[in-house]
Amino acid sequence: MGLILGIETSCDETAAAVVEGGRRILSNTVASQIPVHAPHGGVVPELASRHHIENICPVIEAALAEAGVGFTDLEAVAVTQGPGLVGSLLVGVQAAKGIALVHRLSLVPVHHVAGHVEATFLAHGEIPLPALALVVSGGHTSLYRVPEEGVLERLGRTRDDAAGEAFDKVAKLLGLGYPGGPIIDRLSEGADADAVPFAIARMKDGSPDFSFSGIKTAVLLYVRREGIDPVDDAGDVPPPVKDLVASFQRAVVDALVRGLTRAAREHHPRSLLLAGGVAANSRLRREAATAAAAVGLPLFVPPLALSTDNAAMIAAAGFVNLRRGVRGSWDLNAEPHLALG
Repeated sequence: MGLILGIETSCDETAAAVVEGGRRILSNTVASQIPVHAPHGGVVPELASRHHIENICPVIEAALAEAGVGFTDLEAVAVTQGPGLVGSLLVGVQAAKGIALVHRLSLVPVHHVAGHVEATFLAHGEIPLPALALVVSGGHTSLYRVPEEGVLERLGRTRDDAAGEAFDKVAKLLGLGYPGGPIIDRLSEGADADAVPFAIARMKDGSPDFSFSGIKTAVLLYVRREGIDPVDDAGDVPPPVKDLVASFQRAVVDALVRGLTRAAREHHPRSLLLAGGVAANSRLRREAATAAAAVGLPLFVPPLALSTDNAAMIAAAGFVNLRRGVRGSWDLNAEPHLALG
């Protein structure tokens, strides 16, 4: 059957899922911590780990119940080993090790970014390879060449803030709430994305890397120069703020799509992949599709439920790792800075 239980606790989502054969999702359960962290404008690591401890067993039980299976029906337990918040990761890793030990199941470590890329295969099945994958989230912004499923070769990365992190920080600066990405995306609808001419960072050495700290600082300087106050608790967002965030979003998306397009022309892939939480951004999806059509390549993007952190992508990536002979030992530990490969 190839039933894999996936566990994901890299940041602030406690998630468990059961996936059959690396493709068929039988359950995909997520306990969100957004209400916990929203008052702080971002994830508080200690609070995140505490809530993972509270949620991990109920979430795993719910995933098994929804799938209609028990531990004895499973072939393996796949878990996010890293990267992420060490306290959060430890909760998932320890839970997976306990389940695997007690029920004599294979323990399969998974890299979080590999899970995001695998979400495209989970959603679309066979994808023309080699592919070029742009992974964009709160903690990651990287370009990868994918010569075969489960193999990632990094071409470029952010040198400072990840794109999702920049969204969150700009939203916090303006008093818009958390998480910033969906809020800015929503407020940008119908606003003037050319109102503020933000520049796109370019690497002087010509590398395919990204940088978003500059535009974050540019927003801060613009806010100070124009005397823009944070949005009050009433939640009324004035048009100038909507134009500001729309312009910020446009610049970030332009940088991402430019990087993807340039890499596609240099590396000649057969398809393009867009994954990670920021892949849920409507402008990024739209502009990436336009860019893919311009270079004559198909674009594969997971549905929204598989773009943000989830355990189905970890189970699917675990299935691939299992078939490749990847196993975790009983001294498997959380690795907050885990490198691919």
